[in-house]
Amino acid sequence: MNELTDETLKIPPRKYEYLDHTADVQLHAWGETMEEAFEQCAMAMFGYMTELETVEIKQVHEIEANGHDLQSLLFHFLDELLFLFNAEPFLIAKKVEITEFNRDEFKIKAKAYGEEFTLGKHPQGTEVKAITYSAMQILDRPEVERPELFVIIDI
Repeated sequence: MNELTDETLKIPPRKYEYLDHTADVQLHAWGETMEEAFEQCAMAMFGYMTELETVEIKQVHEIEANGHDLQSLLFHFLDELLFLFNAEPFLIAKKVEITEFNRDEFKIKAKAYGEEFTLGKHPQGTEVKAITYSAMQILDRPEVERPELFVIIDI
């Protein structure tokens, strides 16, 4: 496990929101770069599970995700993070940082900073059952605006 430094403890500003969707929730995230938009989408997912203000950075876990296009990469990236929450170490992340983002080979390496989810300390939000491809959108229009992501999660 990596050591935690002052730099890794800095939390980026929130750049996501929740949109109404029939029986599910749509995450809408954005960033100055596609990497930041992916990170923010991950934080939106974790933020739906609990109040992130209650999470401390005590652990760091590394994940890798691969896809065959940008949408499948986003799907697998979020799915790997959801797996960290649902299996040991039951990690609820306060910060997700992409360390490698290969848009040609559709590969991501990232670090998730947080702690084990504990009832009593972390208010229980809504359980995220799965990531879906339903209505997934990746808007990458650097000449017009910031990158934006729309992902529906099954709750």
